[in-house]
Amino acid sequence: MTGPVPSGVTALLCDADDTLIPSEAPAFEASAAVTNRFLAAHGIDRRVTGEELRTSSTGKNFRATARELAAAASVPVADLDRWVAEEAEVVTAHLRATLVPDPEVVGALTTLGGQLTLAAVSSSALARLDGSFTAAGLAGLLPPARRFSAEDSLPTPTSKPDPAVYLHACAQLGISPAEGLAVEDSVSGATSAVRAGCPTIGLVTFVPEGERRARSAALADAGAVAVVDSWAELDRLVTGRRAVPLAVGGHTAG
Repeated sequence: MTGPVPSGVTALLCDADDTLIPSEAPAFEASAAVTNRFLAAHGIDRRVTGEELRTSSTGKNFRATARELAAAASVPVADLDRWVAEEAEVVTAHLRATLVPDPEVVGALTTLGGQLTLAAVSSSALARLDGSFTAAGLAGLLPPARRFSAEDSLPTPTSKPDPAVYLHACAQLGISPAEGLAVEDSVSGATSAVRAGCPTIGLVTFVPEGERRARSAALADAGAVAVVDSWAELDRLVTGRRAVPLAVGGHTAG
């Protein structure tokens, strides 16, 4: 491997939402309906849109977002597990109906899977990953044994930027964090991976065009060793067919 990718890397640890699959926008649209029911049930005089959630909560799961909204209103949370389950069911059903395979993602993962162990490391629930990966044609490349969820895989549910899910994934895969190359689209996700000790690459292929410059700079500030704008670029970087420089000054490398 060349460029910023360490030679000792043996696994590719991929975030799911808006990294492997373009799921953030449709997921947050579906999540907003549940979030607003949650707010109303707790007597919180506030309502949110899917776009508000996307810009404020990307990289976090519903559990973390619900706690933050309740804390901002100084309201105790009741029956959070029930709300988490409801949100997961609603969003998973919507993603199953919305997502389709992306040939570039499938092609890159097929190539990369010939060299590295592929795993998904996400804040999202395992049921949501299962539905999303099936719809997006990734289930065979990322089987259940190599999917790790901050919501479901840990003794105590958490969310990125907590590094716990990356540390857990590495332990389950039998690798040190330095051997796991993380791929993240969000600052909270990149922070989680970097805190765990994983070399991290930012990927902005599913980030809205108008937000890519700022996101690229933020990912670099969070510790990403490089930022690329497509799975094809990531494939070339990791397989040594192209060295991509560190993203500087908000410009996406590539």
